[in-house]
Amino acid sequence: MKQQIIRCTNIEKDLAQFISDLSYDGLFLLTDENTHKLCLPLIESVPEIRTAKQIIIPAGDENKNIRSLSMVWEFLSQNGANRKSLLINLGGGMLTDLGGFAAATFKRGIRFINIPTTLLGAVDAAVGGKTGINFKGLKNEIGAFAPALAVLIDSNFFKTLDATNLLSGYAEMLKHALLNSEQELNEILRFDLENPDYQKLNSLLFESVLVKERIVTKDPTEQGIRKALNLGHTFGHAFESFSYEIKRPVPHGYAVAWGTVCELYLSLVKLGFDKDDWMKVARFVKAHYGVFAFDCTHYQRLYELMQHDKKNETTTINFSLLKKIGEIEINQTANQQEIDETLDFFREYFGL
Repeated sequence: MKQQIIRCTNIEKDLAQFISDLSYDGLFLLTDENTHKLCLPLIESVPEIRTAKQIIIPAGDENKNIRSLSMVWEFLSQNGANRKSLLINLGGGMLTDLGGFAAATFKRGIRFINIPTTLLGAVDAAVGGKTGINFKGLKNEIGAFAPALAVLIDSNFFKTLDATNLLSGYAEMLKHALLNSEQELNEILRFDLENPDYQKLNSLLFESVLVKERIVTKDPTEQGIRKALNLGHTFGHAFESFSYEIKRPVPHGYAVAWGTVCELYLSLVKLGFDKDDWMKVARFVKAHYGVFAFDCTHYQRLYELMQHDKKNETTTINFSLLKKIGEIEINQTANQQEIDETLDFFREYFGL
């Protein structure tokens, strides 16, 4: 099932219109503690939202776990949800991932709508049909492919984001630009993140979402070309999981930005990716995202975390790399020595 991506000009009006065209038995709204307070007011004038049964879970990626998932299942069960019920997920990537998985598994699947409230949620988690939770310290270890009926995107939500959350989402837009074209990459690198023009950001965001949608439509369950969307994520997920282990958690997008620098370096070494293109991306990441500090004693643990990545099908680590901007090579592998050399290069470039 292909999900609708709706570019909203008035979230209340567009949501009311979409819901009114649906037939359902029981409406449920999932928020976390933050989005309940900050984002629900933007849609609560919709009559259906006022009467929806509300589920509130704790905020933060550390709560994207089996406990929160069980809370949602329990609420749905105790409040009469059935297979014809509809769930609306209002929140960032943590919430749409968890809410989507709850919907996909409750009574073997109920329909759901995503309303992303963060840039990262809009460009990454809410679109594409991946749902899931973290498990035993591993990102998105348990999940399912389950597309939302629709994703309603309104940039008014993003005006409340701090710089860290804006940058976290922007890293995924950087990745999509690398997968698409040099023109889009240059637009992403030129955008003024210090003083964002939200109208321009909305335009860039939709170009970015459409890149992902085109890839997902060709390969909904990640058997082939959809693996391209993992650019930056093999190193990135290892950095992110490791940051939680050492009690210095970093946002997902920051980890992906650093992972992208590493995987473009692998692309340079293994596929001849242009060094000047690598350099301009690395400069952008260093200027905006700073550095993730680790030393050579951490290499083994980072390698072990990469081994847990769901993309691996053999004893080697699987990557999606670029021959050049827009030219994707999936199912590339690297051994432990090549990964260690990449980590060496990363630390040298970032002055560690």
